[in-house]
Parts: sequence; C-alpha cells; structure tokens
Amino acid sequence: MRNNSEVTVLNLKETQMAIKSLKDYFQRDLANTLNLARISAPLLVRPETGLNDNLSGVEKAVNFDIRKHDINVEIVQSLAKWKRYALKEYGFECYEGLYADMNALRPDEVLDEIHSVYVDQWDWEKIIKKEDRTDTYLKFIVREIYEVFKRAEEYINQVYPFALSKKLPDEIFFITAQELEDMYPDFTDKEKENAICKEKKAVFIQGIGKILNSGKPHDMRSPDYDDWELNGDILFWNPVLNKAMELSSMGIRVDEDSLVKQLKIAGKEDRMTMPYHKALIEKELPYTVGGGIGQSRLCMFFLEKRHIGEVQAAIWDDKTKKECLEKGIRLL
Repeated sequence: MRNNSEVTVLNLKETQMAIKSLKDYFQRDLANTLNLARISAPLLVRPETGLNDNLSGVEKAVNFDIRKHDINVEIVQSLAKWKRYALKEYGFECYEGLYADMNALRPDEVLDEIHSVYVDQWDWEKIIKKEDRTDTYLKFIVREIYEVFKRAEEYINQVYPFALSKKLPDEIFFITAQELEDMYPDFTDKEKENAICKEKKAVFIQGIGKILNSGKPHDMRSPDYDDWELNGDILFWNPVLNKAMELSSMGIRVDEDSLVKQLKIAGKEDRMTMPYHKALIEKELPYTVGGGIGQSRLCMFFLEKRHIGEVQAAIWDDKTKKECLEKGIRLL
C-alpha cells in the first residue's frame, strides 16, 4: 500500500480508462444485485414541488429563471425525493427499483481532497413493503451493497495488479450513532468516524439526523426523505488519506408517520403543504429504500488517489491548485 506522500502509479490516460472500467462494472453489478433499472434523471426541478433534496437543511440550491417563460428552477442537490415519485409514475412494482446518474452542484461545499462543488453519484431507489421498514431489512440491503463494493475492488485490482491493493475487509461493521457517541463522548463527529473506521475499515453508522443523548445529531440529515431511525452512512478507511471516507448515504425512507414527526422536530411543518409531502402523507407514494453512492469518491478510493480532482474535472481555488502542484497531484 502506498502512503500518502507517494505519487499515484496510474498516469492520466490510464486513470481515465480505469475510471470507465470501474464505473461500468460497479453500476452493472449494483443494478443486478438490487434489481434496478437505469433511467434518465432531471438536472432541474421547480422549487415549489418540494422534490429537491435539502441535504442538511442549510445548503442553498443553485437557482435561476428560464427568462422567456418566467419559470424559476433549481439545480438538483440529489434525487432523494424525486426517485420515489418516479417509481410510482413509471409503474415499478414491489422489490423493483431504479438508478440514475445524478449530477449536482453544491456551491456551499468547503473544497478539500474529498469535497467538490460538482457532485456525481448513482442515485438509486427500490420499492419495498411497509413491513420491510425494519432494522433487519436495512442491514440486509447494506450487506448487499457492500458485496458490490467488494466485487468491484476485486475486479479493478485484477485489471491493475501492479498499482492497486486490497483495502476492504470481508464484512462491514454496524454501529449506531448513539453507540458511537457512547464510545467516544469527547470526540467530534469526524474524529469518531476516523476512530471506528481505522479499527474496522468498513463501517455503517446508523441513525443519521436523529437527536442523540448529547442533545445533537451525528451529522445533519433533511427530515423528509430518510427515516432517521433506519438510515445511515457507509464509510471506508482510506489508507492513502489516512482517514475515514463516506462513500454512500442511504436508508429506508420516511412513511407518513415518521415524515410528520421529523418535520415537527426540524421545525419544517410548512413543507407538509408541498405536493410531494402531501402525496406521502396521503399514502399515494410507495414505501422505499434508497440512497446515493459517490462515483468520484468510489473511483478515488479504489484507484488510490489523493484528491478527488484526480478523478473528476471540477473547479478549484488557487490555494488548492498550488498545494496539489507542490505534492505532485495532477488535477483534471
């Protein structure tokens, strides 16, 4: 395993070829494993529909007017809510699902080696039964996805055995956000993630967004798509960066009861009048599980890159560009 001071083995051209091979393999296996069909997805939504992802609730979506038609639109921040609506409109049945290439702009991001203004991920969603809204079913889906990660690692390592190494353990470790807080009561959220991931290598932290015994949540999560009791993040230990790295945010989605409960906790009851939220409360949309898997982060992790700018063409500030140049990091 290379340490974080070594220059990547794959050159620019090889990296581009590896990115395509890895993405093609991963999305094909993910679709087969979870029974997902690939569909087209929107880049723009109208804000009044309530379909855009509010993320932690403080990020402001890129907003502009289609001037000649007086239509106000937002660039998506993710497709968390739109996918559930699409499953109904497209006529998907129980245990069938969809996935799409999601491209978003998040101008409030603080740029660093794993964060970019440009976000690319596979957004996926699958219809389940209401009785599937359990801790057991959530862990089943997480394990299914983790096996896809493991097979992708084995595949790309066979293609580039001279450059890449095995990083994932045989099994993913499950822990709740409250258990993690109890283990490391004096740590920040990121310090907790680093500590548990360094030990376990692959971790699912369950219960993102809910208020813990400390009086605050482990990270923020919008109240109107994930059920805060039945969601979580998949994190891997990145030995190149020497820290934890989130590759997926996912969960069983809110039902009519948990939606109302979480909107009240978050002080966002006004959203209940939006078309998407009304449809959920009136049980017009299917019960689902879903999430997002970062494409660039996946490539960065498995190709052992030191900066996300090595696997995606994005915009960087002068300080970042200078630091990367000094470290021999080639930004696309």
